[in-house]
Amino acid sequence: MGVAIKRWLGSFAPAPVGVNGREKLLGAVGALLGLFCTEWVGRHALGSASPWFIAPMGASAVLLFAAPASPLAQPWSLMAGNLISALIGVFCAQFIPVPGLAAAAAVALAIGAMFSLRCLHPPSGAVALTAVLGGPPVASLGYGFALWPVALNSLILLCIAVVFNGALKRNYPRRHADTAGGHNTRDLAPSARLGFSLVDLDEALNQRGELLDISKEDLEEIVLAAELRASVRRFGDVRCADIMSRDVVTVRAHDPLDYAVRLFDRHRVQALPVLDSEGRYAGMIAQGDVLARRNRLATVAADATGVPDLLVADCMHSEVPFATPGLPVIELARPMSDSLHCVPVLDESRDLVGLVTQSDLVAALYQIAVSSNSQADDPHPQKLAA
Repeated sequence: MGVAIKRWLGSFAPAPVGVNGREKLLGAVGALLGLFCTEWVGRHALGSASPWFIAPMGASAVLLFAAPASPLAQPWSLMAGNLISALIGVFCAQFIPVPGLAAAAAVALAIGAMFSLRCLHPPSGAVALTAVLGGPPVASLGYGFALWPVALNSLILLCIAVVFNGALKRNYPRRHADTAGGHNTRDLAPSARLGFSLVDLDEALNQRGELLDISKEDLEEIVLAAELRASVRRFGDVRCADIMSRDVVTVRAHDPLDYAVRLFDRHRVQALPVLDSEGRYAGMIAQGDVLARRNRLATVAADATGVPDLLVADCMHSEVPFATPGLPVIELARPMSDSLHCVPVLDESRDLVGLVTQSDLVAALYQIAVSSNSQADDPHPQKLAA
């Protein structure tokens, strides 16, 4: 009995929060700035004749600055949730004479409305409650309470959150990456055709049937990151330095573009590393980009002087993902299966030391799979020497 009681009491212990110290500090500082500015602007805009600042803004600040990735903290949830809850609260206060019943009904109806409008925002429940129990100052505003201070407070706090989180490179408002295939077809990306997929996640979430305070896209990223870590743990012994091509065909940034085209044809490659005048790595040039650029120029100059002479520097990309010699090759599997044809390998000085192509990666993964199967099927494993 004592063990059961101890285990039951242990269930009330707080779960660890997977947030680093920087995020904790930013959440506190953001809430300080957001609420101070919201109160200052509201007080000067509305004056002391009305309640210019409402308590639920404190709860909204927790979401906007401490948990900006939450679906409950997004702009639509904040603005629509607070506005509709304020209107419902005023309505219940005017037509339900019993204050306790009016307060309970306001919050319940607000939750239902927010679910229907997909704008669930927990602090909005407190907005509905404030509209009922706020006393004569709130009652005198009537439905105007929804515009000021509620809408004004919410808008000011939102603007500060957008500026604050944007300045710190936080993804707010939450923008989701395009997951469409790289060939503009209905096919899934190659990395999504086997194993974990969004369809699996949708079915699991539908089966669970309860609200989770995390977006589906963020949950997918976490699962994929966990899968990658597990793959690195299983296959991390093979590094880029083990499989990369070392005799790399390169071009210089000041070389004529026609020279790069001849190299594409001669070596049957789709991309080439570009070096600067000092022989340092400068970027990559892709065959597709060269052809597209030349076709555009040919169309524009068809009735003029012809296609101007182009250099490699005119078509190269300087911001290209790269790998290091010690990077486990398994980490290249997903990006290279979806979009990248090759990845340059740079050392600590950012000098080009090799190139990993899709062919290199396929051969390496094949060897890893064959080696793993051989060890699993070997009925006579090696024994330690006596």
